[in-house]
Amino acid sequence: MKRIKLEIAYDGTNYCGWQVQPELPTVEDEVNKALSSLLNEHIEVIGASRTDSGVHALGNVAVFDTNSRIPADKFTLALNQRLPEDIRVQSSIEVTPDFHPRRVNCMKTYKYRILNRRIALPTERYYSHYVYYPLSLELMEKAGSYLVGEHDFKSFCSVKTQVTDTVRTIYDLTVTKEDKDGDMIAITIKGNGFLYNMIRIIAGTLIEVGRGALPPDDIPKILKGLDRSLAGPTAPPEGLTLVKINYGNK
Repeated sequence: MKRIKLEIAYDGTNYCGWQVQPELPTVEDEVNKALSSLLNEHIEVIGASRTDSGVHALGNVAVFDTNSRIPADKFTLALNQRLPEDIRVQSSIEVTPDFHPRRVNCMKTYKYRILNRRIALPTERYYSHYVYYPLSLELMEKAGSYLVGEHDFKSFCSVKTQVTDTVRTIYDLTVTKEDKDGDMIAITIKGNGFLYNMIRIIAGTLIEVGRGALPPDDIPKILKGLDRSLAGPTAPPEGLTLVKINYGNK
């Protein structure tokens, strides 16, 4: 028996998130079906990040166990021949049998893209959140700086969050222009883990700051208040992409 680690990219537009749900299309279900078909055995992968409906990924991670003699690096092309075009395995390697993608210290990088212009672009409707009113990067960056470090992010997670420990660490948060025309704003966040809807709530809050509805200096008060109602709205899912999960040498 060996354990294989997959790095997977996908367009989340047509899926109800990563995690398997009865009678609903999910990324995990498609990967399970492709693996089970390839190996002629029942396979259920363990995913690192359970992205929501409509959220995209460039580098989500999943592992599975198999008795197959197929070399680990050959799974990439073999699976891609069986997966839908909007899901692609980027790499496949063998890891130690005890490697679990959600129980190992890691750094996750997410990006939230905001199309900030007077008229929307149809080609970006599934890959960014359209905001027609002007946003101040300077104000958004100042507000974001208060979120860097270890904090209790209870104010920045959904009330549906089931975990009891809401303390997380953000290593870096930047707000930048992604294109030469300055229409695409990218909020890039690196952290050791994120709560349910945490990044989308951070994005929604920074948008409120950027449009002048919320002072940047209110962010420490929102963190201290430990109350979801104090933060901004939850930004739509289509702007969010899981960029990378770093596990060191694993």
